[in-house]
Amino acid sequence: MAAKAILHMLSTLKHMSPFDVNMALDAGFDAAIPYTNVTLDEVTALVQDAMFSRAPSAALRTGVFFAGRDAILALDMLEAAKGALLKPFEISLFADPYGSFTTAGAMVAFVEKVLREKKQRELKGAKVVVYGATGVVGFSSAVIAALEGAEVTIVGYSGLDRVVKQADEIETRFGVKVKPADGSTAEHVRALLVEHEIALCAARAGVQVLSKDDLAAAKSSLLIAADVNAVPPLGVEGVGLHDKGVELPSGALGIGALAIGDIKYGTEAGLFKQMTTSDKPLCLDFRHAFALARELV
Repeated sequence: MAAKAILHMLSTLKHMSPFDVNMALDAGFDAAIPYTNVTLDEVTALVQDAMFSRAPSAALRTGVFFAGRDAILALDMLEAAKGALLKPFEISLFADPYGSFTTAGAMVAFVEKVLREKKQRELKGAKVVVYGATGVVGFSSAVIAALEGAEVTIVGYSGLDRVVKQADEIETRFGVKVKPADGSTAEHVRALLVEHEIALCAARAGVQVLSKDDLAAAKSSLLIAADVNAVPPLGVEGVGLHDKGVELPSGALGIGALAIGDIKYGTEAGLFKQMTTSDKPLCLDFRHAFALARELV
């Protein structure tokens, strides 16, 4: 009898996301076991318990997923897990805190597709502004876009302190520069929009980031506005939930939250599926999410 596919799901929060549990089981895992309030120093022991409890022949049927709501901590946990692996017991690992890596990968892949097909442009060299950059989706989107060669500005609604620290973290970890900016007033938000070609809106649910007046003010420069907020009011006024590059009155092209969500769903499901079918151990993060989203968009 084949070994069951078991996924151990580690979260730093009080609860494991039911969304992720459902996704893992629907993608082919036989069991998904949540562990909550997990700290970084507990990762090695948990991973090795999962690894050494099964024969090497069952290693590829064992996976560990890193959740929570902190992108940097999830990446640190992923690194700790990698360091805990020993041949021939190596198991597969996947980090997607708060769904941010798969959501960000889907958003940037969708923007890239629309930009290429409708504007005959590439992400490399494009001027991108990320609203809601202190959140996990905004942070991850900024990193992906910067790694693709875009000129990225990350916006902080509470001033510069947090985004300056994030910009430093991104340069240290990923070797790319992003520019921090103050978005604490509506005037600042609009001024930044006018200076950029692509707006990635990843603010918290139910918060309108850009109004129709903001879009009109950026008419001469803005090419694309993408939004991941599906809770009214939407992040970008006038962008429909299912829009896939629909032209707005300002002339910019809108990409809606559910259009992005469809790709996000397929990306997360696809990465879970890879874990259950791979003939070698995997270590998956936002880079792999973006790569798969590019195939799906």
